[in-house]
Amino acid sequence: MKNRVVVKVGTHVLSEHNRLYKPRILNLIEFIVDLMKDYEVILVSSGAVAAGYSFLKIDKSNLNNRQAIAAIGQPQLIATYNKQLEKFGKIGAQLLLTAGDFDSRKRSYYAKCTIETLIKNNILPIINENDATATEELVFGDNDQLSARVAHYFDAQMLILLSDIDGYYDTDPNKNPNAVMKKVVREIEESELAVNTAATYQFATGGIVTKLKAADYLLKRHRKMFIASGFDLSDVKSYMLDHVHQGGTLFSNEEA
Repeated sequence: MKNRVVVKVGTHVLSEHNRLYKPRILNLIEFIVDLMKDYEVILVSSGAVAAGYSFLKIDKSNLNNRQAIAAIGQPQLIATYNKQLEKFGKIGAQLLLTAGDFDSRKRSYYAKCTIETLIKNNILPIINENDATATEELVFGDNDQLSARVAHYFDAQMLILLSDIDGYYDTDPNKNPNAVMKKVVREIEESELAVNTAATYQFATGGIVTKLKAADYLLKRHRKMFIASGFDLSDVKSYMLDHVHQGGTLFSNEEA
């Protein structure tokens, strides 16, 4: 039986100049198709607001506007994914979830059954938060937390986070040129979860702390997480396909 992994990709990777950036999406899909040869794969994708904004340029700081933009962008995002997947003889299926779906045993069970059926038939499940109704996600949350719950509730052994953050450093690499990346993290201190969470990208809601919170959630449930760059996929390819830990950070409480 294949191990199951969740791949989460951030808005900054998927978009450029206020629109979806298809070359990087193609690179992502090429990696996922290779990954599907050895693993069962679930994709958690941000990007609905960025995709919709190119069609409706209204004030994103207004919650109702953001929800409307996301409603426009979500089908555009899935269509873009399926156009790239088609090149490899694959197809993706959309699932829009909210925190309430994980709070309900019945709803999470039916979502899991859908995912199991898709994977069994070699179809890529593509999950996003239902931004048009999930107001808390748009104001306070992020898909890092969603993807951690997807990994746990849907029985994945590992979550892979691909974004503009290529790993976890001992100090902020944007401020300290001598910062050193941590290759393996066994546990996360409470103090590490209290750093400023502000994201630098206008469509993004995450940051390093949201990723640490996702890692903390999974470590406590004996699951793994791997952070790597979504712009240069060489580190994640090396780790997942060649089983060589070249770069990126692994969060695992298993001993080597």
